[in-house]
Amino acid sequence: MMMSLRKQKKLIAQAIPSANSSDYSTPWYSVAIACLVINTAPMAAFAQEEQADKPGNYSGSAIEEVTVTAQKIEESIQDVPIAVSALSGDNMDALKIEGGNELLRAIPNVNFSKTNFSSYNFSIRGVGTQSISASSDPAVAVSFNNASLIRNRLFEQEFFDVQRVEVLRGPQGTLYGRNATAGVVNMLPVMPEDEFASEIEVEVGNYNSKRTKGMLNIPLGETLAFRFSGAMTKRDGFDYNTYTENDVNDRDLYSTRAIFEWTPSDKFNANLIWQHFKEDDKRSRTGKQLCTTDPGDEMIGDTETTSLSKGMTSQGCLPGSLYSADAFDAPNGTGLAYILSAAGLIDPYLFGGSYTDWKDPYSGVEQSRDLREISTSFDPVFRAENDLVQLNFEWALSDTLTFYSQSTYAKDDYYSSQDYNRFTTGAVFNDLAEVGDQWSLGPTPGGIYTDPQLGPSDGILGVDISRSENEQWSQEFRLQTAFDGPWNFSFGANYLNFETKDDYFVFNNMFTMITEYIYSRGTDEDGNNIPINCVDPTTDLVGSDCIYIDPNSLENIDEMGHNYFLSRNLVDTRSWAVFGEAYWQITDDVKLTTGLRYTDDEKTTTPVSSQLLLGTYHEDGITVPGNSSGGYTHMGYPKGEKFSQSWKEYTGRAVLDWRTDTPFTDDTMFYVSFAHGYKGGGSNPPRAEIDPARVQYQPLDNTFEPEFVNSLEFGTKNVLLDGRLNLNATAFYYDYTDYQVSQIVDRIALNENFDAESMGLELELAWQMTDNTRVNMNVGYLKTRVAEGEESIDVMDRTQGNEDWTVLRPSLQVPSNCIAPVEYVEAAIAALEPSFFMTPLWALCAGSSQWGSYSDAIEAPLRYDQILALFGYDLPQYNPLTDAPNGGRGFAADLGGNELPNSPNLTFNLAVEHVIPLADWELALRADYYRQSESYARVYNTEYDRLKAWDNFNASATLIHPASQLQMQLYVKNIFDDTPITGAFTNSDDSGLTTNVFTLDPRIIGFSLNKRF
Repeated sequence: MMMSLRKQKKLIAQAIPSANSSDYSTPWYSVAIACLVINTAPMAAFAQEEQADKPGNYSGSAIEEVTVTAQKIEESIQDVPIAVSALSGDNMDALKIEGGNELLRAIPNVNFSKTNFSSYNFSIRGVGTQSISASSDPAVAVSFNNASLIRNRLFEQEFFDVQRVEVLRGPQGTLYGRNATAGVVNMLPVMPEDEFASEIEVEVGNYNSKRTKGMLNIPLGETLAFRFSGAMTKRDGFDYNTYTENDVNDRDLYSTRAIFEWTPSDKFNANLIWQHFKEDDKRSRTGKQLCTTDPGDEMIGDTETTSLSKGMTSQGCLPGSLYSADAFDAPNGTGLAYILSAAGLIDPYLFGGSYTDWKDPYSGVEQSRDLREISTSFDPVFRAENDLVQLNFEWALSDTLTFYSQSTYAKDDYYSSQDYNRFTTGAVFNDLAEVGDQWSLGPTPGGIYTDPQLGPSDGILGVDISRSENEQWSQEFRLQTAFDGPWNFSFGANYLNFETKDDYFVFNNMFTMITEYIYSRGTDEDGNNIPINCVDPTTDLVGSDCIYIDPNSLENIDEMGHNYFLSRNLVDTRSWAVFGEAYWQITDDVKLTTGLRYTDDEKTTTPVSSQLLLGTYHEDGITVPGNSSGGYTHMGYPKGEKFSQSWKEYTGRAVLDWRTDTPFTDDTMFYVSFAHGYKGGGSNPPRAEIDPARVQYQPLDNTFEPEFVNSLEFGTKNVLLDGRLNLNATAFYYDYTDYQVSQIVDRIALNENFDAESMGLELELAWQMTDNTRVNMNVGYLKTRVAEGEESIDVMDRTQGNEDWTVLRPSLQVPSNCIAPVEYVEAAIAALEPSFFMTPLWALCAGSSQWGSYSDAIEAPLRYDQILALFGYDLPQYNPLTDAPNGGRGFAADLGGNELPNSPNLTFNLAVEHVIPLADWELALRADYYRQSESYARVYNTEYDRLKAWDNFNASATLIHPASQLQMQLYVKNIFDDTPITGAFTNSDDSGLTTNVFTLDPRIIGFSLNKRF
């Protein structure tokens, strides 16, 4: 039963001293209970009481007012009818938030996860950038000084000399970003001041950490001021590579910023900002690589499999829990096409086996259970450089009309390389000369193979490179009114031009071995298997393909070789928009805000087909650089014909806010808003350009649709206890159409669209309990669900439990696994085992290799039944492209009701700070606790996708001498040294469906000294 109003007031009177009382020893929990009672009491009942009953004055100072520019004008955060959180530079220093990935600890319903390549996923209310295509737009617009940056270093760059960081939750398309459907992160630097000032801070910590930051502010006359600031961080690695015996995942980075500001009059202001960031170290782009080994099928129907056919039915890794001990296995290498080809087509003894029973090169791999310990042949390399120049004008055309101009140029370069597998195979090659094989002069003399990019090795080597080059230019003009009447306006227009080049390479010494000893050999007229001189061929050899092998080192590749994989994405985005908002003060207490934006987006993609081994066939060959005659038929990565996509969309919002007086608050605002958001679509990267007589691909969409959201939000912002308590609450509901989500299919980032919903609650509390004690708390509740009827093919579970079908590994040229009828697979195994003739099994996947030596003028790959017919077997016709579900890709998983990725149901943050006066000094003790509930890494919501709940506990002690502006701080982050998995990425089928995981930083202990002048 609800407590009566009289009893509620009695409890309040007992818990909180009267205005005339000098006893403030009341237990803190009594005050907490009182505040809880106040905020849960029926509002109507309190409205009936007289103002005189409101509690009187309390001890403690009021919470400082926070000014934000969430609506492109400076106003108190409590006056903005938007769910916005703001953190000043001092706030972030107290919270030890050093980069964008740590903002989740201070903002409800925010999550952050690194992604596998050059970007990250910052999500708000379950909505983030799950689409990793180069043509994708960010769902959360990351802005510097109100200018949205499509590519940025929010993950790598550390905050310094920050005025504040604002995080706006919900669609913000009217004023911010290019119609960001999830929200905005806006970092505003400290601008030059009219007095001389300087600051220096030095810090040391564990992992040999050294951090320095500072600023210098110089007035240059009465109208000009200059501010220079910078930060630098160096430390040893968090992780350890047991193979190289080196610490990895270290840091060596710096940032600088210079700002000139000119104010010749009170009606005109201009500033020029230059910011530079650079990093060059061994940062790990991903964490450990996990795998629950898939041994393959022991039986296919009533037929027992051998090690070879068992490998053909293994997908490499099973969809087991990432937290299981089994997850620290390695993939089943007997099913990986490039290993199968090298071991079988070159020689089965390459790995010490035979045709019917050969060795898995990963069988002896034992991974450490420590997520911070890897074993890789190569240490990571990480380089990033970013430059930004911004010119801003503010011109008061009159007392009521101001003109704003903002011009921004940004350039971003990124390079990262690391071992493709996070474990090593050890020695696996035999000396073929010793076993007396025909390849006595073959690929592994002495058990060593030498790759031009990766060097000599007795085991399998794999390295990737992720790099990008980006340029952006944007211009915005805006007019803002400041009328005394009930109406005000903001009108603007902007233009954006963004060009990106994203490259992703995968190198593997097995790829080069196959190129050199299969595709660069042929059969002469006498039936002898001999090498080919592709530069100057003198003999027309059957089976020769002349695939170019890049002879250069890893750092100097010519980008023409087909002995490695390259996915290149070239996208040019041009967008312009006109927008405006109208503000109608209907009464003194009620205001209506309406906004509308028209956006014209155009994306031009230059397709470059990804290649590996066969592909990019040139009838006349291409002359190798440095050679005057001859040429390779498979070489290079030519550009295709450009194509454009365009969208013209209207978005907007309407907000009604109401300020009211209540007997239990100092200031209260309620608001309700509706917003319609949009994010452009794009193109999926093209697959390899291979002769269809060799490979027929499974059907995939070439493009993906734009996404739209309708958002409904209710909120209230309250100031209580004479300004000592701010309590803000929000409830929201999103209806998403065509939410964009990616997964790796056929070695490309395939983007799909799903309808979905997101709803939740948020609570933000800031309470100055006493003069010396402050409590901050944020709580976010989130419920997301994919719409009924949505489905997608889960690459980890293609059969979806259907026992009449089984997963098959395809031939070398087909990137993705397929499913095939068990009865057909059994027939092929029973008919052709124990020979090494696997082509009928490959033919059960779309895209089997042609059999030119058995058939002339083949226009498409031979079907399963056609190949077996060559050997006298009469089986029913079967074409996987037409007779298997989804062209052989598999059965679609039902996604209806599933949660969106990286969307924990609960996020919680509690911070307590207490200041102890010590003569001329102050000692500030602070503790911060953050927790998020479990979530899923993918949209399928299987046990494999489950990310366990995790928490983080930090503490600091800061000694301050206000008179001299000297500050010393000792802090500990991640006190319990936890290693939670914060995100996961599933690699491609043809690498065994391994999983790269991302983790939290370990325990960090630091001591800093700060002095202001």
